[in-house]
Amino acid sequence: MSSTESALHQEITTLYSDHHGWLQGWLRKKLGDAGKAADLAQDTFVRLLARDELIAAREPRAFLTTVAQRVLFTHWRREELGRAYLKALMQMPEALAPSPEDKAILLESLVEIDCMLDGLPLPVRRAFLHAQLDDMSHAEIAAELNISITTVKRYLVRAGVQCYFALAQS
Repeated sequence: MSSTESALHQEITTLYSDHHGWLQGWLRKKLGDAGKAADLAQDTFVRLLARDELIAAREPRAFLTTVAQRVLFTHWRREELGRAYLKALMQMPEALAPSPEDKAILLESLVEIDCMLDGLPLPVRRAFLHAQLDDMSHAEIAAELNISITTVKRYLVRAGVQCYFALAQS
């Protein structure tokens, strides 16, 4: 372990021991659920462990709040994605509806795609999803998003690179 990694781990350990309880309480107020708050507090510190650079936060609670809000938004987005998927499934005729196992696999795949696209601006994600899931042409995507075809191509490359690096890290 390099000296920077060691210093980062020490910094996160200190943040954890000094502020974990406070962060969990803050999340509990936001969520109204102690179990989810504990999970998301843990996810916040896991996200910090993935960093490559030192934190050096002058205001640790403000810093943790910012990171936790991003984790919280990701959580809410994934919940919304799951609800939308289940709603779409409920509208399917029973004969065409996937089995419970297939539903679980599909939902897990959607969450993985969402993770890969995490951090991209909404228009980039939408262009990518239109291309991949809706099989729309560049011109159709451009018309749908009210952008140029060149911008669509740039967005698709950006999303593709993001997915490539996400897959490479897993």
